[in-house]
Amino acid sequence: MKFKAVIRKGEDFGYVAEVPSLPGCVSQGDSIRKAIANIKEAIGLYIEDMKPEEIKKAADSKTELYEIAV
Repeated sequence: MKFKAVIRKGEDFGYVAEVPSLPGCVSQGDSIRKAIANIKEAIGLYIEDMKPEEIKKAADSKTELYEIAV
């Protein structure tokens, strides 16, 4: 199962990863690779108690990233 994650440079150090379709599912790491490893673990813990249909709905989320000029 695949989830979309947003990874951004942290304010103080490293990188922050979050999964928009799983509210509050956030992790961080001192490198992008570590942030990805940590968010994988966070996703696993997050979905542990979810029903299969809830997990499928979250994984099927159509999250897209757009650049908006202001």
